[in-house]
Amino acid sequence: MKIISGVWSRRSRFRHHRSALALTVSILLSGCATFSPDRGMGVVSDIAGHTIKKDVVAIRFVDEAQHADDAVKRLLRRALNVDTAVQVALLNNRGLQAAYNELALAETDLVQESLPPNPIFSISRIAGGGAVEIERQVVGDILALATLPFRSEIARRRFRQAQLRAALETLRLASDVRRSYYRAVGANEMVGLLTDTKSMAQATAKLAAKLGETGSLNKLDQAREQVFYAETTADLASARQEAMSSRERLARLMGLWDGDLTFRLPKTLPALPRRPSALPSIEVDAVTHRIDLQIARIELDALAKALDLTKASRFVTLLDVAGIDRKTRDPQGAPFRERGFDIQFQIPIFGGGEVRVRQATEIYHQAFNRLTEKAVNVRSEARNAYRVYRSTYDIATQYQREVLPLRKIIIEEMQLRFSSMQASVFALLIETRQRIAALRASIAAKRAFWLAQSDLQSAVNGGGTADAQNETGLTATAQVGGGGGQ
Repeated sequence: MKIISGVWSRRSRFRHHRSALALTVSILLSGCATFSPDRGMGVVSDIAGHTIKKDVVAIRFVDEAQHADDAVKRLLRRALNVDTAVQVALLNNRGLQAAYNELALAETDLVQESLPPNPIFSISRIAGGGAVEIERQVVGDILALATLPFRSEIARRRFRQAQLRAALETLRLASDVRRSYYRAVGANEMVGLLTDTKSMAQATAKLAAKLGETGSLNKLDQAREQVFYAETTADLASARQEAMSSRERLARLMGLWDGDLTFRLPKTLPALPRRPSALPSIEVDAVTHRIDLQIARIELDALAKALDLTKASRFVTLLDVAGIDRKTRDPQGAPFRERGFDIQFQIPIFGGGEVRVRQATEIYHQAFNRLTEKAVNVRSEARNAYRVYRSTYDIATQYQREVLPLRKIIIEEMQLRFSSMQASVFALLIETRQRIAALRASIAAKRAFWLAQSDLQSAVNGGGTADAQNETGLTATAQVGGGGGQ
């Protein structure tokens, strides 16, 4: 009975150990990450839908590519507005698809970091003098197993960063498309104005030449009309070049080939809104919604986790446990078997992990300082973007409501005086040139407003740069000031 009870006790202990092992394995496997059906694109789609109201898709299969191509062709059948241009780019730009591939690669890193370490199996056979020794070992990295939850959590935060980076690339592409669209349409409007101006200047120059032949016009006035025609011709050539370059850049952003450059753009920029947007809490909105700021916050959290892990494992950097099974056959004796285990760990004699802790601490402090700097910059960029937005709106509105109507009144009055022989034709032409200069400045001011509106959206949500905002303000001031002085 004692023998039977001992056998049953050993069996019960074996079942207990086997159950504990199975429970441990199930817990480890339950913490492992798996590949998501959308490969992380759900976050990108939500951000794009909420901020810019557009659809995004990661193209990986033939049917998805065909569906996106059909959607692009439908959008290109009619004249593009800024929203359809952005949607075409989000569906057709291959650089954006490469960013989505980076997101899929980041998910593979997440899954890899969430898996328990694989055990190492080794077998050796030593023979000599008729004796044979066979040894088998199973080695497991206990330190990697113990730190698996920490590393898995850090990997999840890194994957969240990758999702936000893909969303940031989406917003950046949308911002670039909006800016290129307004530049291209503004250049088209300028080309139309200068084309009409060139025709008028050419007729005026011919009239001046005929009057000069009859002696009714001196050389100074003739030269003035001829130089106006020459300058208008040069300005038209420059405007056409800018229109073609802007169109090409827009085509590149939309991912169109040479044969797809038949897309149509409007001839004029959209009309100004009746009133500008009032954003009293723009700084709070920018700090809350900026994607790059969210990425920096997640980076700080991940580094904090890494710092805790480094401190926890500063003294032990190597801990391996091996189960050993050795079988020996001696020709002069009976074969026998030996079992045991082997533990390997590193003794912190010359370094107690202080270097690693110091490095992790400084990296964390560096990330904290960069996050603080970025938060300050985000608030400043938001304030500056809104100021530029309001100033460009005021300037463009001033041209639309005051300058152009007054210039029209002046031209109408000059035409009445010319009809009653109270003003010469050249006095009328001078006022006409002044009105053309005001129209050019008005187009530049209107384009600067739409660029500023795009930069304002980027300043709140992310995807733009401070250089683009500064360039918008400087361009608006230079073009409006230069146009009014002609």
